[in-house]
Amino acid sequence: MDIYLIIAIIIIALIILLWFFPVALWFQALLSGVHVSLVQLVLMRWRGVNPRTIVYALITGTKAGLKLKANELEAHYLAKGHVTKVVQALISANKANIPLDFQMAAAIDLAGRDVLDAVQMSVNPKVITTPPVTAVAKDGIQLIATARVTVRANIKQLVGGAGEETILARVGEGIVSSIGSSESHKAVLENPDTISKTVLNKGLDAGTAFEILSIDIADIDVGKNIGAVLQMDQADADKNIAQARAEERRAMAVAQEQEMKAKAQEARAKVIEAEAQVPLAMAQAFREGNLGIMDYYRMKNIQSDTEMRESIAKD
Repeated sequence: MDIYLIIAIIIIALIILLWFFPVALWFQALLSGVHVSLVQLVLMRWRGVNPRTIVYALITGTKAGLKLKANELEAHYLAKGHVTKVVQALISANKANIPLDFQMAAAIDLAGRDVLDAVQMSVNPKVITTPPVTAVAKDGIQLIATARVTVRANIKQLVGGAGEETILARVGEGIVSSIGSSESHKAVLENPDTISKTVLNKGLDAGTAFEILSIDIADIDVGKNIGAVLQMDQADADKNIAQARAEERRAMAVAQEQEMKAKAQEARAKVIEAEAQVPLAMAQAFREGNLGIMDYYRMKNIQSDTEMRESIAKD
């Protein structure tokens, strides 16, 4: 029992020793030409760094001809960076003769961008297709254009540079401006390359993480006759305004007519009221002696003669 216990203790001690002192990893690094001491590997483990990730990154970079420092890789690992992806990006950039150092690659990675994808895009440009862009030429015809934008990553602008959404927005704005300045939609359909040339010369990639290589108009469709639609809408609006004004004038005429009728009725009422006062006035004149009987008969004769003349005139 004592022998088995001693063997078990020795095995446990060896496991603990190999865990604290990764001899196999140190030996592998030594054979690959990477000089990392056992003490460094132990300190990496104590600092919360995975020594296997650092050693493999050093081996990969060294075999590719890069000069990497373990301290820089450790710092990037502790900063929650992707050490393996950064090293792969440095190797790809070195093989493609793209100027990229570790500090720039680490900054791009910590900024949240995929540095390896950016390097690959610098080597193999990417094609971005814009959504349908609607614009109206000066003759009022609507055109719907779709463009393909070929871009490659601008390594120096990846930190703080605008993304694909800005490129698409600027290209769409340029297409709208170019079509809107055209005298006729037919000219645009005949020479769609004028749009791409005009837009490309505006320097739309300024301040972005990309460099625009080309802008190609993939498709142009004719939409509505916006000018005719606007004229029809204006005509409808003018008609409605004219109808409203005519209705206003009619209402004012009706009101004036009603007012005139009311005034005429009021006048007739006053005449009737005045005529009703005539007999009373005549009676008062008889009593006061201001009117004689012969005067009364002469007045009646005049009234009868007037009524007869009016009757004859009407016939």
